[in-house]
Parts: sequence; C-alpha cells; structure tokens
Amino acid sequence: MNPDWLKDPRSLFDIRDKVAVVTGASGAFGSLAAKVLAGAGARLVLAAGNESTVAQTASECRALGAEVHIVARRPNTEADCEAVMDAALTAYGALDILVVASGMNDPCPITDMSPERFDAVMDGNVTGAWLLCRAFGRRAILRGTKAKVVLVSSARGKLGHPAGYSAYCASKAATDGLTRALGCEWGKHGITVNAIAPTVFRSPLTAWMFEDNEKANKVRADFLARVPLGRLGEPEDLAGPLLFLCSRASDFHTGHTVYADGGYTAG
Repeated sequence: MNPDWLKDPRSLFDIRDKVAVVTGASGAFGSLAAKVLAGAGARLVLAAGNESTVAQTASECRALGAEVHIVARRPNTEADCEAVMDAALTAYGALDILVVASGMNDPCPITDMSPERFDAVMDGNVTGAWLLCRAFGRRAILRGTKAKVVLVSSARGKLGHPAGYSAYCASKAATDGLTRALGCEWGKHGITVNAIAPTVFRSPLTAWMFEDNEKANKVRADFLARVPLGRLGEPEDLAGPLLFLCSRASDFHTGHTVYADGGYTAG
C-alpha cells in the first residue's frame, strides 16, 4: 500500500484539471453537478438542448473558477453523442468524467399512454444514456483513460409509483441495469460506472414541496412518513456522492446504484 494519501485523505477526492462532460446541464441535477465539479476544479463540457439555460449554468461555473465549453445538443442521436465527445477532445484533449444527467418524465396512466410517449421516455432516459456511454467509452478505452461514468437513476428504478410512472420507473430500472452491465464490461479497462438515485430534492421543479401551505404541508407529510431521516433532500446531499463517484476515492466501486434518498428505499 502506498501510504502517501494518508498524509491527506482528502486528496482521494481531488479532481482538479480533470475533464468532465455533463449532459442535461440545464436541468436540476445537471446544473448542480456542473457547479459541484466546477468548484472542485474540473474543466467542463456542458451539453444541453437549451442554449440560453446552459449558458447560465456555464456562467455560474466560470464564477467558481472553472474553464467551460458549451455544446448546444441533446443526446437524441448517435451523431449528437459523438459530437459532444469530439467537442471535449477538441477543447481539452482529454476525457476523464461523464455525468449523464439528461432525461425526462411524462406521467400518464398506462391505459391512456401511447407507445410514442412511452418510447420518448425510454429514449430520453435509456437510449440517450447508452449512446453517450458508447461514445465516451470508445474514446476512453482507445486512449487508455481510467475514467469515471455517473448515470442518474432514481428511487423509482427500485420502487413503483401510483401516479402514472410506468414508463419512468421502467426507464430508471433500465438505467440501473445499464450501470451494472457497463460496470462489469469496463472493469478491465479501469473505467468505473455507477449511478446516483435521488428521491425528492430541492430544485425549481420541486420548490413547491418545500413551501409552507396546506397542499405542500400535506404532500410533504405523507411523503416524509416513508423517509427514515424525516426530511426532503438538499443539493448538498447529492454533491458528496457525486464527488465520490467522480474521484479516485471510488476506484474500487463500480456497477452500483447509490441511493441519495434519506433511507426511502431501505424500508
């Protein structure tokens, strides 16, 4: 064992100057991930379809001292995913970290849901992630990079939901399966693949659940009755697991789904 890290165990989490690609960087988790990695010293490639929104995220990351390159593309096609990775190599000449935060939900009872709507959720959450991983993996393996891949799953990959989540739950279960498969497939290349699975955390989409009014108080109380830690998630609850999975602190962890959910899926 090389004891050098014992002089500063925090060095295990050091990602300074690593090149990180974050997709879905205009969304709640993607923008958070971008800012966490920026604050930790990574060089960023931020990809999203909404150029103005991702530009705002980029500005916030630059304010944290990060170098940032923007790619205004969603991972809708093979060409999109290849272009994102090529942009990273052109900008920085390296690929070290991939965070796939792009995705979608479209709640609908299965009896009313069209195959086209189901396919859109699966494409957004599974096919896009698969294409991004393929494009990233091809380049990382060719270059011999000991890389890190982090997918975004959900507590709904393990648990069902009564509010028309048949497509979303299926897609996040598939994300967990992709995580395990690639963890096994890429282990020999020194590439780790893991997923973060949050439950409700504070974001623009969920801000109403944190408010003090009759509707929010009831919904929150019903939900928290099933959360052992008794509160909703905050952004910093996701920041720690993300930094762990993107750094050499997680070099012996792969194929895992890390539930950042206050114990919600434990019961």
